[in-house]
Amino acid sequence: MGDVDDPELYAAQPLWEWQQSEIGQWVMANAVETPQWGRCNDYHTYQLKFRVTARLQEQDATFFKLKYDNSVKK
Repeated sequence: MGDVDDPELYAAQPLWEWQQSEIGQWVMANAVETPQWGRCNDYHTYQLKFRVTARLQEQDATFFKLKYDNSVKK
């Protein structure tokens, strides 16, 4: 995301769409605690990036990597 006045406002819709997707629903249902999102600066492109972080049990993390890892944007 480039330079905008309120980056959280611009990120809200894609975060909501992710949460409603198959992957998002699975993560929300299987996370040990409520997933959190955060933003960080990408100093190579001078943009902001948003990331969702969730703690999963070991068997759920393995399932996630096998089923969804190729469809996750990095």
